[in-house]
Amino acid sequence: MSNPASLPPDGAAASRYRHRVAFFETDAMGVVHHSNYIRHLELARIHWLDEHDQPYRIYAEQGLHYATTHLEIDYRRSTGFDDVIEIAAWLDWVRGASMRIDYELSCNGACVATASTVHAMVDREGRVRRIPKERAENLRGLALRPGPRAL
Repeated sequence: MSNPASLPPDGAAASRYRHRVAFFETDAMGVVHHSNYIRHLELARIHWLDEHDQPYRIYAEQGLHYATTHLEIDYRRSTGFDDVIEIAAWLDWVRGASMRIDYELSCNGACVATASTVHAMVDREGRVRRIPKERAENLRGLALRPGPRAL
């Protein structure tokens, strides 16, 4: 994961999503349970698509979804009830049927986590599908780098 002080990178088409921590998100220690950060990433990713590509709802209406195939989170410090977490999200790369979104989560100006998710486009039956050409061209124009080569 990159150095948090440099996130999001210069030139990134970033979106910022703010989330106020609810009491139910905390555990017995009074901190946000680590599993809730996955929800925050999902909300930030949908927000990013709304701002930079098209609303996720339109993909769903077309029978297409971005299934999560990989998730990585580096936790740096905890957050608690009533904290406001700001999640910066940006597109790292895109290729035929997949894309990677990177994130920085911060609270009161301090980095609390960095993360990345990789998503494969699938149809209603869960079969991998190429990202529609117009959408793929738009996404490639927003990506920081070309996608990795297929294995």
